[in-house]
Amino acid sequence: MQRIARNVIIATGAAAAVLSAGTFAIADFMVHLSLDKRCTGWMEKLMSHGAAADYLQTPHADAAEEYEAAQWFADAKQPVTTFSEDGLKLHGWLFDSDCVSPRPHLYAICMHGYTGTPAEMAKYAHRFARLGFTVLVPAQRCHELSEGRFVGMGWLERRDLMCWIRLIVESDPEARILLDGISMGAATVMMAAGEPDLPRNVVAAIEDCGYCSVWEQFLYNAKGMYHLPRRWMAVPTVAAMSLISKHLAGYDFKEASSINALRHTTIPMMFIHGSNDTFVNPVFLDRNFAACSSIDRERLLVPGAAHAMSASTHPELYWRRVTNFITRTFKL
Repeated sequence: MQRIARNVIIATGAAAAVLSAGTFAIADFMVHLSLDKRCTGWMEKLMSHGAAADYLQTPHADAAEEYEAAQWFADAKQPVTTFSEDGLKLHGWLFDSDCVSPRPHLYAICMHGYTGTPAEMAKYAHRFARLGFTVLVPAQRCHELSEGRFVGMGWLERRDLMCWIRLIVESDPEARILLDGISMGAATVMMAAGEPDLPRNVVAAIEDCGYCSVWEQFLYNAKGMYHLPRRWMAVPTVAAMSLISKHLAGYDFKEASSINALRHTTIPMMFIHGSNDTFVNPVFLDRNFAACSSIDRERLLVPGAAHAMSASTHPELYWRRVTNFITRTFKL
């Protein structure tokens, strides 16, 4: 009887060890697939069946504006560089105001999303430029011309954004700055907005379809994007991914939290999300909004909009609300 019990214990332990090793192997593969720049080709293929496919296949009600903005972006961009706090060379594009009477000391910084490029922010940048803002559109670390190996999902990038903000303030101490971001860029903006050393020059921020935390985002995508069959498998796998990310990239998924950052935010904030977003859970809109400690905050849920498609699905609604928010907070 004792031999049987011992054998059962040994077999159970062996099975647990095999399962643990298998989970770790899957997690290691997924970390490199998701965060390692050397594997971006794989990630872009994976994305092409999800959020990117929705974006490309859904009709854009603002297609004419997007075309005009893309031409403006290509013709008007001026290169600008800075360095991150961990020594990476960061690259971006600077745009002068695109209006008859540019407003002095007004700046907007537009942050693109995961696996994206600054050019995807063209229509947002052009709108702000026509309002009189000088616009900066950085390439996030590991993207386009900016250096870096591991994507920070907004957490590492929040400090990169602080470097861009300081670059503007050093050149114009009277600068009044708007932060704007889409998806991972929205997480970057929210996480930066809660930083204790955020300069007073930052007047307001807009986030569009950002997530609550990297932990919750990976859990949400575990089935649809990574095809993990059940939550019992997703949780330990994402937990292992978080540990590996801490070792390789310097951050774990739970500390990379928009929710925690927003609890320290005092600037006016606008939160936007599409109701049909299948890549970043629309539930995150209300959770981020509720966490924000600013007394001046707005929310907009755009009916029928997929991921990063709010402005293209209902452009009149989107830009009326955004323009009103900017006009009010900057007293234009």
